[in-house]
Amino acid sequence: MIKIYRKTVTIKAEQFDGSQKMIKKYGIEDSAESGYNDSDWEDEGLCIPTKEGCLRINNGDWVATGIEGEHWPIADDVFRKTYAELPVIPKAVADWIEECKDKSISIGDMLCSERRPEKMRDWMALTPGTYQFDYARYQKHQELIARAWLDGYQVEAQHDTRTD
Repeated sequence: MIKIYRKTVTIKAEQFDGSQKMIKKYGIEDSAESGYNDSDWEDEGLCIPTKEGCLRINNGDWVATGIEGEHWPIADDVFRKTYAELPVIPKAVADWIEECKDKSISIGDMLCSERRPEKMRDWMALTPGTYQFDYARYQKHQELIARAWLDGYQVEAQHDTRTD
């Protein structure tokens, strides 16, 4: 019987735009100049050297980077079906997630209103400016935090609000 598995791994990836900067950054080669010849290719093009050989890369494909600094191409359609960008959350929320994980607090208890720090409660459920409870916002942010807990996250950029 076939079993279905979901691989959860975080990767770094950048969409290839064909620029000389990206060609140099990832060591991308012209397939004709590199001596790579694949009969499946209709024409010559660019390829990215990998442990498996030089793999074809086109504008719009993605260059993934592994944990050892290795690179490989992923076709745009495959990338969009396989990967989702990590959620972006405020620093206060990221700090709360890490504190809960460090103290072995469950995800359910982390989301419990009585335990959450004030900044996190406000961000999760209150409409900015009016500070009124917004159920749709609350539900959306609960799901976002659960994804951040399980899959990882990015901390949103801090904005300089000084006027000097």
